Amino acid sequence: MHVIVKLSCNRITIFEYLMLNMNAHNFPSFLASLNPNPCLVLDRSIPLEKYTPIDLSINNSELDSFEISSSKAWEHYISDYCKHKNALVAYGGYLEKRNLYNRSDYFNSTQLGVERNIHLGIDLWISAGSQIFVPIEGEVHSFANNTNFGDYGPTIILKHHLKGFLFYTLYGHLSLESIQQIKIGQFFEVGDTLATLGTAKVNGDYAPHLHFQIIRDMADYQGDYPGVCSQSEVAYYRTNCPDPNLLLKLY
Repeated sequence: MHVIVKLSCNRITIFEYLMLNMNAHNFPSFLASLNPNPCLVLDRSIPLEKYTPIDLSINNSELDSFEISSSKAWEHYISDYCKHKNALVAYGGYLEKRNLYNRSDYFNSTQLGVERNIHLGIDLWISAGSQIFVPIEGEVHSFANNTNFGDYGPTIILKHHLKGFLFYTLYGHLSLESIQQIKIGQFFEVGDTLATLGTAKVNGDYAPHLHFQIIRDMADYQGDYPGVCSQSEVAYYRTNCPDPNLLLKLY
């Protein structure tokens, strides 16, 4: 008999529940061991030498030189930065505290420590229309168009069952076309094309980029999951959303 247990309003199997809760402390080392090589989400023809780290934190004084509420200004800044670094992709942002989110009421709060400004994924900044590839095999858990100002826009979440672990990966700021034909439960192999990146018109009003995030427990979320948290929530989210570089291996 296929037994179902209801947890946090989600219907999951007993098997999935056990996978979610067993060996939680080993989860980061498990992720790191999946592949000795980078699990790439961008075109493999882009050499790693063409990736460059970028600092978008509150400590980067260069961000004071342009209007950070403007997606066009951001696009110019990212483009110039990549040209200066002779790079095709800029990346970074895990647990980075950013002023970028001040422009949107979706993240703001007047209470100290409650404002959401700490980034929980890795951003990969590259041109709109760039293809996104599946880094590890999995099936579609959910997808949605998250249309709040400053939100993800079109988003896909994959579910992964590997070596006794259950977890999820989130892909945000996609094109609308990316979620028009996709189906819940659709299976993707490593290297399959998953999506393309959206423009500022659809991606939450950002310079084009991929938000890539690992999630251990999805709770009740469908097609969405917090990609930014407050200082008071960091301890929880650091555990539930470990560094995506454990898979990407960019630094």
